[in-house]
Amino acid sequence: MWRASLITIFPGMFPGPLGLSLAGRALAQGGWALETVDPRDHATDRHRSVDDTPAGGGPGMVMRVDVLARAVDAAAPEGDTRPRLLMTPRGTPLTQKRVRELSAGDGVVIVCGRFEGVDDRLVAARGLEEVSVGDVVLSGGEIGALVLLDACVRLLPGVMGHPESGTEESFSAGLLEYPQYTRPQTFEGMEIPSILTGGDHAKVARWRREQAEAITRARRPDLWAAYLAARDGSATKGE
Repeated sequence: MWRASLITIFPGMFPGPLGLSLAGRALAQGGWALETVDPRDHATDRHRSVDDTPAGGGPGMVMRVDVLARAVDAAAPEGDTRPRLLMTPRGTPLTQKRVRELSAGDGVVIVCGRFEGVDDRLVAARGLEEVSVGDVVLSGGEIGALVLLDACVRLLPGVMGHPESGTEESFSAGLLEYPQYTRPQTFEGMEIPSILTGGDHAKVARWRREQAEAITRARRPDLWAAYLAARDGSATKGE
């Protein structure tokens, strides 16, 4: 079973939205498991402190390495091979490729930072992979963890009704997704593109690819450049 362990001082934030819809149904049916570990339970003082003032001075507080290390050890004892992640703005941007890799494994252990962050020694001491969900600063790692878990859980076997849903979407081929339409045929003078209702599947596939390429080129030049490099590289190898 795919297992997610969250180290967080706000365990009440979980499962949150993950307890609803497809992810929630899969959780209730035992398709995956979620547990939380509160670092305060691993503090040693009567105040259950998990943070202290930053070395060198400065505003805010920093989460203590010793307390967090004990929490990580409790969540992932020796022999637990699941990746250990730290949600942080300075981390490597999360990609669909990495999500697929994580969903294909046994699960994840996620440290949710708070305050000014965590003592940097924790990253090396417990082999944490630093992950970012975007160039933004959140109040804590919990929201980022929800994003990561939702992306992973939806790819687990049996979670989505149609397995193809996970292959024909944004980033699946290095491109953003093509436009989608459904009934009614006409809405406020706007029509569904006729090519989608003509019954020619080859033309539909070609139109969708052209639209995906155009949208990616206009909105995400970085993805478009990577897509062209991969496409040209594959073409060169095939010569």
